[in-house]
Amino acid sequence: MSAFQPRVKAVLGPTNTGKTHLAIERLLSHSSGIIGFPLRLLARENYDRMVAAKGIRNVALITGEEKIVPPGARWFSCTVEAMPLDRKVEFLAVDEIQLCADPDRGHIFTDRLLNARGLVETMFLGAETIKPLLKRLVPGVEIETRPRLSQLTYAGPVKLSRLPPRSAIVAFSAAEVYAIAEAVRRRRGGCAVVMGRLSPRTRNAQVALYQDKEVDFLVATDAIGMGLNMDVNHVAFAGVQKFDGHKPRLLYAPEVGQIAGRAGRGMRDGTFGVTADCQPLGEELAEAVEAHQFEPLEQLCWRNAALDFRSVDTLLDSLTAPPDRPGLVRGQDAADVLTLAALNHDSEIRKAAQGRNAVKLLWEACQIPDFRKLATDAHVKLCGRVFNHLRAAEKLPEDWVRREIENLDKIDGDIDTLMQRLTDVRVWAYITARADWMRDADTWAMRARAVEDRLSDTLHVKLMARFVDKRAAHLTRRLEDAEAAELQAVVANNGQVLVEGHEVGHVEGFQFHPDPSTQGSEKKLVLRAARRALAQEMPRRIIRAETAADDAFTLTDDRFIEWEGAKIAKLKKSETFLKPAVDIIHSEFLDGLARERLRARLATWLATETEKRLGALLKAMENPPAPLRGIVHRLSESGGVLPPEPVAQELRQEAKTFGIDLGRFAIYLPAALKPGAARLRALFWGVWHDRNPPPLPAAGLVSAPMPKNWGADFALVMGWVQAGELMIRLDVVERVARELHYLLRKHPILLPPNIGSRMGLKPDQLAPTLHVLGFRLIPTGTLGPKHYGPAAPAMLARRKMEPHRPHHAPAAQAPEPEPAALADSPFAALAALKKTARR
Repeated sequence: MSAFQPRVKAVLGPTNTGKTHLAIERLLSHSSGIIGFPLRLLARENYDRMVAAKGIRNVALITGEEKIVPPGARWFSCTVEAMPLDRKVEFLAVDEIQLCADPDRGHIFTDRLLNARGLVETMFLGAETIKPLLKRLVPGVEIETRPRLSQLTYAGPVKLSRLPPRSAIVAFSAAEVYAIAEAVRRRRGGCAVVMGRLSPRTRNAQVALYQDKEVDFLVATDAIGMGLNMDVNHVAFAGVQKFDGHKPRLLYAPEVGQIAGRAGRGMRDGTFGVTADCQPLGEELAEAVEAHQFEPLEQLCWRNAALDFRSVDTLLDSLTAPPDRPGLVRGQDAADVLTLAALNHDSEIRKAAQGRNAVKLLWEACQIPDFRKLATDAHVKLCGRVFNHLRAAEKLPEDWVRREIENLDKIDGDIDTLMQRLTDVRVWAYITARADWMRDADTWAMRARAVEDRLSDTLHVKLMARFVDKRAAHLTRRLEDAEAAELQAVVANNGQVLVEGHEVGHVEGFQFHPDPSTQGSEKKLVLRAARRALAQEMPRRIIRAETAADDAFTLTDDRFIEWEGAKIAKLKKSETFLKPAVDIIHSEFLDGLARERLRARLATWLATETEKRLGALLKAMENPPAPLRGIVHRLSESGGVLPPEPVAQELRQEAKTFGIDLGRFAIYLPAALKPGAARLRALFWGVWHDRNPPPLPAAGLVSAPMPKNWGADFALVMGWVQAGELMIRLDVVERVARELHYLLRKHPILLPPNIGSRMGLKPDQLAPTLHVLGFRLIPTGTLGPKHYGPAAPAMLARRKMEPHRPHHAPAAQAPEPEPAALADSPFAALAALKKTARR
């Protein structure tokens, strides 16, 4: 080989052989060079490496959406499609050259294989499957095969919950990725997510999340198979079928090997297997992946690069021309050809695309990438509109571009919405990066990338919020490194239980409530560490409760005793209405002695509270006079109020002296009707009947609507008398009734002016209420047109009392009619007055 003949070399081998590292070293050893990668992400990653070695002024980045080309740039990192082949450089390399066989993009790689050369050295990197065709299509090529630096072993099926840390789980649809990521979050603390639809910035952030060991699992599509260098120990396939853009199909064996080969880096061995619902790999396939031995490629995809721009029809004919040599075959029609064919049916486009320059411009518009892949005509219309604008004005209208980009500059919405906006804005990043299409292209390209960055950052945050629980991930990792006995666990002052600085639950009273998100294999060990800390905290809490002041405890309406905002005991029915038992709520941290100490403290507090609220009733129970013992005993059983009953007259004065009111509507202790005493009696009533008592009216009310869930019996026990749809406080009713009966002992009286207000009644409620209380309201009389003098005033009279039935109070009966005075009689007014007096 002549010293001046360009050297063409192929470095072939499986993943983890150091091929890319070798190519970058060779590139930077020359005075200039270009390297093409299959992904924008890889181009960016290696651009950063090259900048670190040669400085930012000497290195360029060229992808479809991003161009960073300093004036003195000598080394270029590019996507394969964006390689500037018109630039002469000493060194040229193409990575993943076996993609020449890809039906969709293969023609680009094949063109580079056949036509792209460095002035001094050309290097192709890829799998050994392309070796026979390389020898046939590239005469004189030097082939170097490299062995894998580490072993790759098939581990068989493994459940998601048992996958080892530093595992990558591979699925082939967004729905599968989301479902598996959710499962990993629940069981293992979280994962990073990598999909082809993510922007490079988001993918980098997700990969960094995994690489920095904030999570130990990665859920990805087959996008990880193309050169993403990560510290993966195990690759688990959740499926082996994918949709290739045209139809669902099983993965080819080299594709399985390419993805599985991401396990193990450097000299560290790796494993691969299946998980979730994926069937085990066949023995033959597993052995082929372990040995990196696959059937060689039989043909490469090709598309004619010598295009005929005389017309759209001749261009399409040249694009679909057959290959002219063995080993090459036409691949699938790419998106640009399909777009051109669709626009060729548009009469206005055909009319505008006349002449070589116009056809070439149309072809350039058709090459706008369809990142959205929606299989709709939206992309075709966009390409046609770009062509029309450029044909008419040579530059795209800035107002239109601005509107389109601003419409995408929104960070609200879910993950799928953000990903859709990202793919849309990447299209505009490609368009605005064309200096020949835009005025001030750099400014517009920066705007599009700024929107892409904002969307990417927001998407990363939302992916983390949905699929990452940092606390659980950290605990999972610590539990795999040490036994729970070595975990640091404490209880904070606010009751939070922290293990290794992460909250795993909280304490309320003497109960430990684990965080429901603590799941999976780590739950038992985490809770063991938490309980160890609580075993030291609970004795301190017991002492604090025993020595607490009385005002530290409260009774709740549902019959519990609260301490520091937590329920620690419940009232329980005993043999005595006024002395319910105290039942400590069960806790695994309270032994028998501790429970008894707490019970005794709360029983003492409850007795003090009862004495404070119901002291008069308790005192009456101690040593009542012999004639009152039966009444006092029954009052103690009912909580201080009894239905009325006939009582001997001589007993009334003794009861009054003793503090008991033997009233017309009830027998009761007035002190038991005070608000605090009434609430306590209601709670005791609930304990006695094993149900929560209904709410009581607000303190200070004299009357209130009768609640639907109250019965007349409960109302009376609580110190209220039912009067139709109303209820009136018992002591007020007794006092008013007593006064009125005294005033009416001889004859009817004028209606006292304040009688309604004393009972909190509205005017229309007075008559029916007085009827229930045993009185009859005689309304104001009326005078005819020929009568003179004042009308007869409203009067109040006794009503014949029937046995008191508060459940169903009888309606007031109308008085018997009397003969009416003659309308024109001069004694009509006097007759009305006499009638009133007789009543």
